[in-house]
Amino acid sequence: MDEHVFRSELSPEEMEKNFQDFDFFGALTESLSEAADYAKNGSSTRVTVRKKHSPDVDVAAIRGAVHMTQKAFASVLGVSPRTVESWECRRSTPSPTARKLICLIRDDNAIVSKLERM
Repeated sequence: MDEHVFRSELSPEEMEKNFQDFDFFGALTESLSEAADYAKNGSSTRVTVRKKHSPDVDVAAIRGAVHMTQKAFASVLGVSPRTVESWECRRSTPSPTARKLICLIRDDNAIVSKLERM
């Protein structure tokens, strides 16, 4: 059997912080209960929705930190310049996916050059 190796650019402290509010035992217990329900009834009797809070982002500050125009930042994110403008003026907020990508850019500016090559 092949050995699986976990690699991450995050430090152990950063990984621990990411999971500090996650109840692994509770999630495992719930999953086992759902599996038992499925085995017994052929379908799950429960619907579980987990919504993880996405952090607020200051789009203008993050864009400024990477020294990009709204047009260039929009291109990297795959949105229109008007969308970036709208986020910066707080007329709208980034989607959860865009927010995560913006947070990644905030935490590691090198991601921008990787995204520009895509």
